[in-house]
Amino acid sequence: MSGDSSLKQFTLDELCCFDGKSGRPAPIYVALNGNVFDVTEKGIHFYGPGGPYEAFAGRDASRCLATMTMTTSEAYDDLSDLSPEQRQSLERWEVQFKGECRFSITTNQ
Repeated sequence: MSGDSSLKQFTLDELCCFDGKSGRPAPIYVALNGNVFDVTEKGIHFYGPGGPYEAFAGRDASRCLATMTMTTSEAYDDLSDLSPEQRQSLERWEVQFKGECRFSITTNQ
């Protein structure tokens, strides 16, 4: 989880409002490894409505991306049981997201 207190923080309940499906122009955010990334500009076709990864929009997609599964959870992803290979996969995904606008996520509901 990000330790940078200067970043805007989101609860999972707040994050779910940024899924691109609200019917109003809103950013699309994807959480990964404790950080929230704005993927609206570069990722709308992937994470927006109808996109192949739309299930990740407005959610913590850490476990999904680490394990390459499409099963999402409403809860914060506990990553303590990931294998070394899955952790490396998660790190590679995080590198891809690093160029996006970044916020942080909190487990406080």
